[in-house]
Amino acid sequence: MKAKSRRPVLVIAVVGLLGLAAYAWSLNRASAPVPVAAKPAGDSQPTAVETARVTGVDFADEATAVGTLKSNESVVLKPEASGRIAGIGFRDGALVDRGALLITLDAAIPDAELAQAKANLALARTTHERNQELLGKKFISPQALDASAAALKVQEAAVQLAEAKAARMRIRAPFRGIVGLREVSVGDYVKEGETLVNIEDISSLRVDFRLAEAWLDRLARGQAIELSSDALPGKRFSARLEAVDPQIDPEGRSISVRARLDNRDGSLRPGMFVRVRLSFGERKGVPMVPEAAVMPGARPAVYKVVDGKAERVAVRLGARRDAQVEISEGLAIGDQVVTAGQLRLKPGAPVNVAAAAESKPAEGKAAE
Repeated sequence: MKAKSRRPVLVIAVVGLLGLAAYAWSLNRASAPVPVAAKPAGDSQPTAVETARVTGVDFADEATAVGTLKSNESVVLKPEASGRIAGIGFRDGALVDRGALLITLDAAIPDAELAQAKANLALARTTHERNQELLGKKFISPQALDASAAALKVQEAAVQLAEAKAARMRIRAPFRGIVGLREVSVGDYVKEGETLVNIEDISSLRVDFRLAEAWLDRLARGQAIELSSDALPGKRFSARLEAVDPQIDPEGRSISVRARLDNRDGSLRPGMFVRVRLSFGERKGVPMVPEAAVMPGARPAVYKVVDGKAERVAVRLGARRDAQVEISEGLAIGDQVVTAGQLRLKPGAPVNVAAAAESKPAEGKAAE
């Protein structure tokens, strides 16, 4: 009886489990995502971009740089021997000639040594001359004459040494120039190598500056250079290229260049900052695009719009002027290039050019 009473209970349990399973399956099926058919590749939406035309511009082909003026000759005078200053023979900022006596140190001892050496030389010379006469009369041997000749040479060398020591106590201008501001006075004791005063030859000036190595083959000795200084607004100065350093800087890939200019009127001074401009003539119809169109990389490139699609084109860049860059290879005047939105583009992608974004070609002369 117990077995018969359990069967209805088991049947009811099995039916209930089956019902729960069917209910769960129906809920899971209802929540499953409905597959969406993939869109054809050709139906992708165009990318909105801004464009500009490659324009032909006339401008002066030139290179610019900055530099610092330097004296034609510049030296800081320092004594070769210690001593007390006995005299100063110049005024601060004065023009002095080459060889002018500028500073005299106390030379009492060197002068006395020089006088003694000259006296010994005179005695040695007289002795040698007398020995020459005596040898002619056979009163002395040739060896005695040789000894007096050697003694004469020793005394001549002693005079030269004394003169050199005495000369070191008198400091003279090595070239014609303007002396600076002295920091010493008469009576000061100065040591060997101590700074006394500087002297500058500013009748002509040098200017050193750097250019990119791309200009190397266009530089020539004697080439005209224009200089300007912020300290003298509105004025222009002419210089001539004097030398080009044979070594190119391996880090910055730049060339060191030196030019020289006449400054006999003294309007410029060493140490002034100047702007340098080298002109290589004028070029006509140079293809230019906005700098924003160029995508940086190992090889610069732009996106050109062809039949409504973006085409990636590698380009070679040239001079830059007023936020525009020269395209020396890769594009032609009139080509349409993307200036904004190119980061979202891929080669062959369709583009939608903004109605007011495209700039019109404007040929003319670039502002200098």
